[in-house]
Amino acid sequence: MSTDLVTVDIGGTHARFAIATIGEDGAITLGEPETLHTDDHASFQTAWEDFRKRMGGTLPPRIAMAIAGPVGDDVIRFTNNPWIIRPALVRQKLGVDDYCIVNDFEAVAHAVARAPEDQFLHLAGPDQPLTDDGTISVMGPGTGLGVAHLWRSAGEYRVQATEGGHIDFAPLDTIEDAILARLRKRHRRVSVERVVSGPAIVDIYETLAAMENRKTREEDDIAIWTRALEDGEGLAAAALDRFCLSLGSVAGDIALAQGGFGGVVIAGGLGYRLRDHLPKSGFAQRFRAKGRFGELMATIPVKLITHPQPGLFGAAAAFARNLR
Repeated sequence: MSTDLVTVDIGGTHARFAIATIGEDGAITLGEPETLHTDDHASFQTAWEDFRKRMGGTLPPRIAMAIAGPVGDDVIRFTNNPWIIRPALVRQKLGVDDYCIVNDFEAVAHAVARAPEDQFLHLAGPDQPLTDDGTISVMGPGTGLGVAHLWRSAGEYRVQATEGGHIDFAPLDTIEDAILARLRKRHRRVSVERVVSGPAIVDIYETLAAMENRKTREEDDIAIWTRALEDGEGLAAAALDRFCLSLGSVAGDIALAQGGFGGVVIAGGLGYRLRDHLPKSGFAQRFRAKGRFGELMATIPVKLITHPQPGLFGAAAAFARNLR
């Protein structure tokens, strides 16, 4: 007998909803997703009510949530938006019978474990499948920087959520020294999320402009990303290249820290937008640039997951695993 549920992926900027069906064979089917802006809703409950209205007033009595923040406390607070969720009140507030709450990149790691090989794009390292027996690191830039890993063996897998996006940023050249100096004016401790995330492009861009004594107007990260990816404007393109270098460095560090020698997967909406640029950038070189471990790093396949909604798919997969 199949099982229907609502699957939700809540980030710093967007909350994505879909109806998912788990088949008798465990296969997961997603309905058409709805994307709501977190700024448009006072709480998750009001966003849920909005989605319920859009779906005709009724929803399945089960929910799987992927949340951008630590999971497990009595009160769940999001890293990059002001919502809170109290797990003990989920059934009462939402009117559901069952629920599953996982970290957003824990959900993405579930998606990586379940997705077929044709939903991965090769980025760097040997062009071979992700390991069936070992550890795979998963990370992705968005409003923040999500990090998780999974371990596979004998057809089974286990997922571990982490807060790896909050490790210290380690500059490798004078330009990154300048980026760090700029960020330290606002943050006593600078994590990699401050450099490898969507909003970080502003500080990278402003640092490069200051090095050339250019005056810049105040603008948001979306404007800079648009110019970098679509118009190819010189300074924005240089900021994009610098972002890809830092992403490569951080991805390599995460693989070393987690033992992700069976593969590294880049995920997230921003990661997907960079799919054509990353293979042509210095990403791969920086990923390998780990001194005495350079030869080991060169043996690790680096992929980008192309599933259109890995967070929604992965949250449903986590629910299915708990259901089993």
